[in-house]
Amino acid sequence: MAFRIGISCLFPASWHFSISPVGCPRILNTNLRQIIVISILAAAVSLLYFSVVIIRNKYGRLSRDKKFQRYLARVTDIEATDTNNPNVNYGIVVDCGSSGSRIFVYCWPRHNGNPHDLLDIRQMRDKNRKPVVMKIKPGISEFATSPEKVSDYISPLLSFAAEHIPRAKHKETPLYILCTAGMRILPESQQKAILEDLLTDIPVHFDFLFSDSHAEVISGKQEGVYAWIGINFVLGRFEHIEDDEEAVVEVNIPGSESREAILRKRTAGILDMGGVSTQIAYEVPKTVSFASSQQEEVAKNLLAEFNLGCDVHQTEHVYRVYVATFLGFGGNAARQRYEDRIFASTVQKNRLLGKQTGLAPDTPFLDPCLPLDIKDEIQQNGQTMYLRGTGDFDLCRETIQPFMNKTNETQTSLNGVYQPPIHFQNSEFYGFSEFYYCTEDVLRMGGDYNAATFTKAAKDYCATKWSILRERFDRGLYASHADLHRLKYQCFKSAWMFEVFHRGFSFPVNYKNLKTALQVYDKEVQWTLGAILYRTRFLPLRDIQQETFRASHAHWRGFSFVYNHYLFSGCFLVVVLSILLYLLRLRRIHRRTLRSASTATVWLEEGLPSQKIAGTL
Repeated sequence: MAFRIGISCLFPASWHFSISPVGCPRILNTNLRQIIVISILAAAVSLLYFSVVIIRNKYGRLSRDKKFQRYLARVTDIEATDTNNPNVNYGIVVDCGSSGSRIFVYCWPRHNGNPHDLLDIRQMRDKNRKPVVMKIKPGISEFATSPEKVSDYISPLLSFAAEHIPRAKHKETPLYILCTAGMRILPESQQKAILEDLLTDIPVHFDFLFSDSHAEVISGKQEGVYAWIGINFVLGRFEHIEDDEEAVVEVNIPGSESREAILRKRTAGILDMGGVSTQIAYEVPKTVSFASSQQEEVAKNLLAEFNLGCDVHQTEHVYRVYVATFLGFGGNAARQRYEDRIFASTVQKNRLLGKQTGLAPDTPFLDPCLPLDIKDEIQQNGQTMYLRGTGDFDLCRETIQPFMNKTNETQTSLNGVYQPPIHFQNSEFYGFSEFYYCTEDVLRMGGDYNAATFTKAAKDYCATKWSILRERFDRGLYASHADLHRLKYQCFKSAWMFEVFHRGFSFPVNYKNLKTALQVYDKEVQWTLGAILYRTRFLPLRDIQQETFRASHAHWRGFSFVYNHYLFSGCFLVVVLSILLYLLRLRRIHRRTLRSASTATVWLEEGLPSQKIAGTL
């Protein structure tokens, strides 16, 4: 069956033509005008096609570049914050700790409009590129008996933040005052009095966005969750999977266990051993089961489920995180517990056996957890016990194992506390504070942890005479911030860290995915970053709603405004060519009319009957 396609394209009637399936020869037989029209149409279609391709490729490339730039900005975020940019938003977190209070000012650009993405929050930097941070002493808990002075105490911090944040942004800048360990130990009545003074006086003197829920005493669990959020945000673990080589994990979304598991980026767990306590926090991607109802009740206090996304109906940023804090398991507190134990046991043995161990310098207690031949003393109740180190790392480990307080119950850790199973083959942990100091300050092997390498280095250190260690210290062979206290207790703390990690938390000796670190991407990450990320998680809705409003009222601007010049150029070219062709057509008609008129004149002069002048085609 034959058919033809007619093309008029609003051209004059004499330019109309058709194309037949057998029309390749027909096209070749067309006159010059029709060939010109076909060429123009082909050029216009090609121009439009290539414009679309260029726009799509450029748009996709820019999208990828933006993601890379956001990642790079997070890694090398050292530029001064542009306070003249009206699209930059600000937020303030005050960390009221036991020894002092610190204020952190954060900033972030306008949200990109994708409800699946989090705010790109980073620490504000002043014109000298220094983080906008300030600390004051003492801790806020010192005002327990005089709460009316708390607002005056914290006022210098807020004035400091107000100087750095543009005045026009103050009313929309959220302020959070979050109190930790020092305030937790106060009676509830004193806590309320301190918070009440802050909530009453601060709005009088400052214009920050500060409501009743913005000042509170947070639990150790909350602090641990915030720390986990901050670390994983800086590591980019809340972003979408963009590379097939990225580590992923199957996750059963809390509250949606009946649905299929989803794949998303594997988050990192954190281990933080301070001077007094040790904390562990990690995501529990799979639904957990419990050995008993008592264990389930305990687990409820240790598992936190939260949504970091701005839409509560979206579950891709819902996380289930285990957080446990162990008081007395920090490096210094553990050494104190150890010394209390050996003091008490030695006194008892001396009484029963009639010995004088440790009571004189020439009959010291032999401590396997101190470097070889070092001398030390323990003071208790007016008595002095003399120690001398033997530097036996293995014996030290064996001696401190009972301090783990492990039980025979399954899925437990230090003190018999419930611990969900960890998929060791598909996990990653970062060790901070003492985990880093133990591996780096003296042993100089911070970073990727290897148990065999670490134990060998620790054994060698413990077995080295104290005089040699002092000589190395004097020659500056250790980290610049390592002091004699570090050298003296490095042997004990190495053994303590090893036992807590492998025996307490049950990490296998061949575990390869622990990184000990002081900073992440050369930045010290505070739990306050996680706090503001969590507490401002709904703010993107404001930007998204504004963008939706603009799009619905000005769609023509929203349609690839930056790239419309490609389409405009194509349309402009088509219009110009059409006008040009039409003018050429008019010129041809004019010439034909003149020729017809000239012919009629000749006929009249020769006496021939005139013929009707041909009309326009």
